[in-house]
Amino acid sequence: MQHSPATIHRLFELVEPIGTITFSDVPNEAFLAAGMRNYWDGYFAGRAAPLGLVPAEVVHAVFYNFADGEVARHIPWVWSKVTPDEALAIRERGSADALRRRLGSRVDSPALPRVAELATKAATSAPTEGRLLYAALRALPLPQDPVARLWHAATLLREHRGDGHNATLVTHGISGGEAHVLLAIDLGMQAHEFGRLHHLPRAHVSALVAGLQERGIVDAAGGFTPQGRDLKDRIEQLTDELAGPAYAVLSAGEIDELIAGLDLLLHGNPLES
Repeated sequence: MQHSPATIHRLFELVEPIGTITFSDVPNEAFLAAGMRNYWDGYFAGRAAPLGLVPAEVVHAVFYNFADGEVARHIPWVWSKVTPDEALAIRERGSADALRRRLGSRVDSPALPRVAELATKAATSAPTEGRLLYAALRALPLPQDPVARLWHAATLLREHRGDGHNATLVTHGISGGEAHVLLAIDLGMQAHEFGRLHHLPRAHVSALVAGLQERGIVDAAGGFTPQGRDLKDRIEQLTDELAGPAYAVLSAGEIDELIAGLDLLLHGNPLES
């Protein structure tokens, strides 16, 4: 069944911290122990592993929002240290360990297996058309451990949404670098201060901002114009709409149960509303 945009966005807010635990210290340390040189080696090895031994150009296209040449600094070098299968195993173990630490005593909650079941039901039922990274993840076996399964389901849902977000950016003519500028502004930052842009040459970031200014999206002070604010809101709204089909398999009651269960596991208190 179709669920409201507010419900889909709420699920994004609850799924995101579980999926992004992959990028935290515990998995990073596991990748460093396996021979990675730095955080980004482990990031690209783990996240690109479902795609197999594809060239950097393919990973760049799928990930969408990295600067030119950034992927090539890691792919294919990381495959000289680990295979994609080994990277997948390191990522799953490290992420599940990190999630256990994040949940604390709630890891033993009787709600966890049911939440993992509902999340997996949604995560394995979404359409794969046009969702390359999601489809690659769908081809992987499901973990048996409930904590690892919950993380895996969250990763599937996150990448399904991410694939849709990329399609939305393409539809609106926003490049990967420009997407980061819009996100930085949305967070109340100047583009050159943003974590995914600050390492780039100042002239490169300035050119991105200037291009958005010429299109009437960014104003002279580096903030949104009314047109830019409307564009950012439309991108986020359409991203949520495209994420909706993943949850259509769940009934209204199951959706409520999933939201309440995720809220309980993450925050230790029932959903207030």
